[in-house]
Amino acid sequence: MVQEDEYHTLKTPSGEILFKERKSKFYAQAFPITSEEDVKPIVEKLRKRHHTANHVCYAWQLGERERWYRANDDGEPKNSAGMPIYGQIQSYDITNVLVTVTRIFGGTKLGVGGLIQAYRTATQMALEDAKIIRKTIMSHFNLQFSYAEMDRIMRTIKQKGITLVSQKMDLDCQFLISVRASEGKKVHQLFEEMQHVSIKCADQKSNLSKI
Repeated sequence: MVQEDEYHTLKTPSGEILFKERKSKFYAQAFPITSEEDVKPIVEKLRKRHHTANHVCYAWQLGERERWYRANDDGEPKNSAGMPIYGQIQSYDITNVLVTVTRIFGGTKLGVGGLIQAYRTATQMALEDAKIIRKTIMSHFNLQFSYAEMDRIMRTIKQKGITLVSQKMDLDCQFLISVRASEGKKVHQLFEEMQHVSIKCADQKSNLSKI
């Protein structure tokens, strides 16, 4: 069972899977991505690889707690390609993923229903081939404290199983620490209640209010 601070994604790209339907060829592949900017280069590379293809359709989903997506039919009838691809992404409950399906027309029209089924099946085959892994959402915090507090801070970090990501020693001590997102609120409160210790959330978008 996936915990609230866990999610599924791909470890590596899947192989390119071929699905045939009435002489049309559907080449499907799933890719791990970290941003929307990853999508265009992958799609352009596929267009060059399959230069005779009529369509390179795709869907992607990004985000861990809050998710967003896009589906592209690339000239196929509306919602006959991109959304069936996205539907399989949802079925597998994965994120930070792009699935492409490249179609080479075989001379026989499949109809909207046939296209939906073909794109759905090709996507399913690609995701079955992919290695899906579980990841944990982490919360990061900056700690700032005097050298006199070092022993107490290090003892707390060890006792609570907190990860020390980096440290900077200057006029005072600055630590970057990380914990499971589900533990973030408690850890923040723990250090906030310590005298002579400053703690600030280091994530771009704090999840503390959602825990």
